Amino acid sequence: MASGIIDATKEASTTGTTGPKSMIGAFLETVKKRGSDPAVRFRGQGGAWSTYTWAQMDELRKALAAGMIELGFSARERANVLSNSSEKWMLADLAIQSSGGETVPIYQSNLSHEVEYIINDCGAVWVFAENQEQLQKLQKERAKLGKIRKVVMMNGAGDGTDWTITWDDLLKLGKDQVGARGADIDARTNLLGPSDVLTIIYTSGTTGHPKGVVLPHSAMLYEVEGCLKVGVIDPKDLQFLFLPMAHVFAKVLQSIWLATGHEMAIDADINAITKNLGEVRPTVVCSVPRIFEKVYAKVVGGGLEAPGLKGKLFKWAIGLNDQVAQLKIEGKTVPFGLEFQLNLAKKLVFSKVQARLTEIFGGRLRYFVSGGAPLPKKMAYFFENAGVTILEGYGLTETSAATCVNRLGQNKIGTVGPALPGTELKIAPDGEILIRGPGVMREYWQKPEATKEVLAADGWFSTGDIGVIDQDGYLKITDRKKDIIVTAGGKNVAPQNLENQIKSANPLISQVMVHGDKRKFLSALFTLEPEAAKKLGEANGVTGGYEAVTKSEAAKKAIQATLDTINAQLASYETVKKFEILPKDFEVGVELTPTLKVKRKFCNEKYKAILDGFYDEKILD
Repeated sequence: MASGIIDATKEASTTGTTGPKSMIGAFLETVKKRGSDPAVRFRGQGGAWSTYTWAQMDELRKALAAGMIELGFSARERANVLSNSSEKWMLADLAIQSSGGETVPIYQSNLSHEVEYIINDCGAVWVFAENQEQLQKLQKERAKLGKIRKVVMMNGAGDGTDWTITWDDLLKLGKDQVGARGADIDARTNLLGPSDVLTIIYTSGTTGHPKGVVLPHSAMLYEVEGCLKVGVIDPKDLQFLFLPMAHVFAKVLQSIWLATGHEMAIDADINAITKNLGEVRPTVVCSVPRIFEKVYAKVVGGGLEAPGLKGKLFKWAIGLNDQVAQLKIEGKTVPFGLEFQLNLAKKLVFSKVQARLTEIFGGRLRYFVSGGAPLPKKMAYFFENAGVTILEGYGLTETSAATCVNRLGQNKIGTVGPALPGTELKIAPDGEILIRGPGVMREYWQKPEATKEVLAADGWFSTGDIGVIDQDGYLKITDRKKDIIVTAGGKNVAPQNLENQIKSANPLISQVMVHGDKRKFLSALFTLEPEAAKKLGEANGVTGGYEAVTKSEAAKKAIQATLDTINAQLASYETVKKFEILPKDFEVGVELTPTLKVKRKFCNEKYKAILDGFYDEKILD
């Protein structure tokens, strides 16, 4: 159905009436139950994997909290963590909570003025800084950071003043004081309740200043309960985490980990994901779609380039995958003959792809969870045909991330699944998705008017996303309300859907951004996958590296051929008529958010001259 309310509360117990009152309380319960079990695996000295047990995590967080209290950190104060995800990030967060405080994360990729804004906006008094690079950002803005009393250097030395203290020195101080401060730590920990602020997470806005989303302990306690009810994680799982802790997706994963006691392996190096998966051999991995796109590009690119019969068979199998996927996307019946051919392709081709992916992912993976952005549908079917389960989910910072998620054995590709138990969904008359439930934020920090714009008095949160709910209660996202392109001819185009179609059609493509709001036709900016671009250049005698390939006729012909194929399936107003390949790939912190989504408004402005140039000539729709 396209409208109405889906209410999952019938499955849920009354969140917060039993069990821990706070996330630090949930952690302490896990320590009691699983103290000697491994808690976290991380890169130690020399790059080798090291492990802390839950009991060791407990001792370290108490020592850090004792040091913080000794140095004057008070209950209800806020501390920033400016760092990549790591075991130290987790310990810093636990120590802040154990001191009765509130954690405010900051992306390690943020620029110094962005860091300064968040620190001052939230009123933090302490900062945990990852390394010298992050310290330099603080030093650059120090004149504006009058409230910051202490900077903890998580790695490396400080600045030689008492403004900074090293991680080891804070631990040493805390270990000396933990006996004297133990009662104070327990009192502050016990004081925290469901309605207290757990964290303020700043949205990665593409224009203007980001807004701080206030999430109480009750929101994450609810997320834990809901995810456990639908079987998203098991206490026996080994989860691999690379997502930034400044993103709410990672915060939910941390909360589930602290409450269930499964083991977590952490390494934030995106370039080492494949290597880490092979070494860690996780059973569960949560990711953003960009990682699947990269794996897809590598596997499909290699398969299509295979010589002789092997390459022809691979091309045949990919063609069948796309044909069947398109029929399923359109809700049409797959003819018996086509289904038969696909099953044959699974035996001849996809079984080999599955073996390769099993090797890449470590051999023990039960499933992936994808969130943060839409997963291209044809790509999702490709992984399904190759025996890899990807459960797509949906949520926002303002709804504590895990609002909807597909279930094992009940996975519907093209949807983000039904709501978690206890959450209600409703589609507004204009198609906007509305959400109400325990995971919805309390407010935007110190922005009452902005809060009122999205959060109604009766608790319904306006997401800004457009979608529909099917007869089984599964939610399908069609686009961002604010991103919908309205052409000069008055036609509506959902750019994310079109971009996903294009990206999944050619592994040469790294990024694509469709443009055309209030224009006579659509245009697009492309970037290339570096490895695929290198191979294209070598095959066509192009010298000079990546940029030279982007300017080559071979690259232009390859992109044009892809567009010709896609355009043939679309209405005229949806087709991309002009494009340009940019001389370098998009970068995190520039064109991409920390979760690898394209900053559409930023790119429209940055590449305005190129985009305007597309419309110098009159082209008929």
